[in-house]
Amino acid sequence: MKGYTISSNLEDMDIAVIHEFISHTYWAKGIPKVTLQKAMVNSICFGVFDGCQRQVGFARVVSDKATFAYLADVFILPLHRGNGLSKWLMQSIVHHSDLQGLRRTMLVTKDAHSLYAQFGFTQVENPQGLMQIWQPDVYQS
Repeated sequence: MKGYTISSNLEDMDIAVIHEFISHTYWAKGIPKVTLQKAMVNSICFGVFDGCQRQVGFARVVSDKATFAYLADVFILPLHRGNGLSKWLMQSIVHHSDLQGLRRTMLVTKDAHSLYAQFGFTQVENPQGLMQIWQPDVYQS
């Protein structure tokens, strides 16, 4: 993508930009910076950077790199949307060498179903088998 790069090197990530965005989302409102940093250290992170190496997008994947992965915290900053960056980011994720041959890759989204469908994600066919411990207000207390 002309004028942009993608990196999966954790040292390239700008925690200030990532935390500012993610801490205001519906899925992680109020997440403490230290919690996000711990999540990033224990994930495969993907950053999208503009020509000046400023972070403009992000995603992370939690995975055992053998059987399962969970895609989380995907975003492109509003000023950079509409340039195909989310599709390019998703291509980078699904083709990453550590994420090949997995039995299952999951995600949860409220509003980006059409993006993820382009990369093979579908609705869960048998959701009655899925279980969770869900604490949506964990960062609010």
